[in-house]
Amino acid sequence: MDNTQYLIDLAKSNIVQQSQALVAMSERLNDSILKAISIINDAKGRLVVTGIGKSAIIGQKIVATLNSTGTPSMFLHAAEAIHGDLGMVQPDDVVLCISNSGSSPEIKILIPILHKFGNAIIAMTGNTDSFLAKNATVVLDTFVDKETCPNNLAPTSSTTAQLVMGDSLAVCLMELNNFKAQDFAKYHPGGALGKKLLFLVEDLLNENNKPQVLINDHIHQVIVEISEKRLGVTAVLDQNKVVGIITDGDIRRMLQNFDNINTLRAGDIMTKSPRTISSHAKAVDALYMMEDYKITQLVVEDNHAYKGIIHLHDVLKEGIAI
Repeated sequence: MDNTQYLIDLAKSNIVQQSQALVAMSERLNDSILKAISIINDAKGRLVVTGIGKSAIIGQKIVATLNSTGTPSMFLHAAEAIHGDLGMVQPDDVVLCISNSGSSPEIKILIPILHKFGNAIIAMTGNTDSFLAKNATVVLDTFVDKETCPNNLAPTSSTTAQLVMGDSLAVCLMELNNFKAQDFAKYHPGGALGKKLLFLVEDLLNENNKPQVLINDHIHQVIVEISEKRLGVTAVLDQNKVVGIITDGDIRRMLQNFDNINTLRAGDIMTKSPRTISSHAKAVDALYMMEDYKITQLVVEDNHAYKGIIHLHDVLKEGIAI
């Protein structure tokens, strides 16, 4: 029996039900989130996120998001906490405890100990009448009517609600602390994202491969320069200033349009006023410019001083993409 359509419908139903659960959670949201944000932001220590089971996995993702957006955080597994890892919690830390039921055995052991330590406790739970909720400084309500699991057992809607609530904390803290793209870059120096945020045009320039000819140079010299530098282009200079560029496309068009090229000079076939960018600009901005103008090279200059050529391939081979 072909159940293809049934499975597609089931997948769609799962998405719809989870989105409806999120809408319902947003409608219940109150000033508890403001209190939670204030406690986290005013803390002298870190935010310690703890949980058990699937909630623990969600907690690890929340910690990763918070750390990358400027809120110092660490994850503490609730089961490990009561077997020695509580030494990780310092007096000035705030604890975010995630538990859908709010009544798991590990939570019931952990919360009284944290009270003795004097730590503020933020509860993220689907049961606002639970042990966790009743013993927390502030409660974030992540209740869902049901899981989208066909048996209403596997955490699905509940963990999605926890994840979204954690993201809500993160984005609000980012706004409160005026966290900008340049701040984000400091925490993501590696990989494609780090390169996109941090790499400058000058990082991609080869100072020893800077194609250039003078405006009165013979076309033969232009062809040699383009061929030797292998960037498919050369800048044309007049009195040390860039006045144009010649690409390999210009060379092809020249051969089509002129029967005799013996008298041609660089200035005769160059494209005047080429697109330029500063060496101090972000490499991704060069990529945006090339995309906007449908070109593959940009002249790099600072205060009219020629620095070189940045090619589309230079940017792409570094893994930088729009």
